[in-house]
Amino acid sequence: MNIVEAVADALSRQAAADDAEQAVYSIDALDELRLHPPIQRALRDAGFGVHPEQRYPADRTKRKKSHGKRCDLVLTPGGRALMEPDVETTLFEPPDAVVLEAAFWLEVKTVSQFTTDGPFARYSAELLSPVSQDIKKMASDRMIFHAGLMLVLFTADEPTARHDFAAWEARVLKRGYPVAPPITRGFDLTDRMGNTRCTVALFPVRRL
Repeated sequence: MNIVEAVADALSRQAAADDAEQAVYSIDALDELRLHPPIQRALRDAGFGVHPEQRYPADRTKRKKSHGKRCDLVLTPGGRALMEPDVETTLFEPPDAVVLEAAFWLEVKTVSQFTTDGPFARYSAELLSPVSQDIKKMASDRMIFHAGLMLVLFTADEPTARHDFAAWEARVLKRGYPVAPPITRGFDLTDRMGNTRCTVALFPVRRL
């Protein structure tokens, strides 16, 4: 199972569970930070090693580990550990740990067209500005060879999601950001606050 399928399937099951419980709100009411844990569980269940909040390789020269930009998730195959060259090697380091250059660096962003307060006024702005910055971070790091940007979009319907993803891709390509066509999976949501569709899209990010 690939990354997008694993995440979309898990979120779909959670939405179905919310329906069964007749919950007031569902996954589209979760902010980005609260949506990260179920995404991480889905990827672990799919067999990936999941390493949250990892410093970008270019920032690992900074002495303080609290300094430097961080990537939402770094994935390794087969649940393997991630080798961290800025951490002193010990005899207990797994011999099959994956080097930074061989791992998959993944930024995750979620945007909802509607929130519990109604239409989200900054929907378009949130879709464009922070997301573009994440692409630049991944594409410009010389030690990252495999990277992607995952967008989890909650919209009024499927045509809106399709239109907005196409518009977003056209905009970032026009600005020169190195993204490839996305892999997408979607499913319907029960309308609780205006969103009836969840679409998960993974845009591979090429090196600059």
